[in-house]
Amino acid sequence: MLHIIGLGLNEKGISIEGKETLKKCKKVYLENYTVEFPYKLEKLEKIINKKIISLDRTQVESEKLVIEAKEKNICLLVYGCPLFATTHISLIEDCKKNKVKYKIIYASSVFDAIAESGLQLYKFGKIASMPTWEKNFTPDSFLDFVKENKSINAHSLILIDIGLSFKDALNQLIKGSKNKKFKLNNVLVCSQLGFKSKFYYNSINKLKKKKIKTPFCFVIPGKLHFLEEEVLEKFT
Repeated sequence: MLHIIGLGLNEKGISIEGKETLKKCKKVYLENYTVEFPYKLEKLEKIINKKIISLDRTQVESEKLVIEAKEKNICLLVYGCPLFATTHISLIEDCKKNKVKYKIIYASSVFDAIAESGLQLYKFGKIASMPTWEKNFTPDSFLDFVKENKSINAHSLILIDIGLSFKDALNQLIKGSKNKKFKLNNVLVCSQLGFKSKFYYNSINKLKKKKIKTPFCFVIPGKLHFLEEEVLEKFT
């Protein structure tokens, strides 16, 4: 059986159900390619009292886990909510196809923790992902989602590719906005949500001077309610 277990946003974020499930698992794997962990994995190993085997995207998307889950109880640990990434939906479909039992154990996600910023969750539109740009590859389609959300006064959450520094991510946001002829006003930066949460709300020029710890994400606000404005102003 394959157990896909959410870790939440800090090393103690795994649920009681998750810990109990780990006790019967012969192997504990970790999906380690969608986020830069804000804590050391050794801490997590001590808390769950299990050796963790890190897997890259190729290994998770292969048939390895499904084949192994036919024979014994194994688990895949996922940062945040276990089904936030589409990769893990595909894993479930593979289990169904191969008649392998599976169970999802949920935990808090970045999207839950965003609410601490004061922005109302039901006012968010489509979620975008910013990839790392290369010399001859600078995709800015993530801003199409932002423009679409803006057209209906919705907020936009932009998730940042693993390994992308704050300085580079901010530069990509600036250049992409110019390419798309999209005017950037104040931007909300959320750092280490659910771990040591920090929020910064300001103009691009002022944000350039900030030192932001990973993992982080951007929020481009849509139309703000006066209560949202009051909370955001405290982060300037």
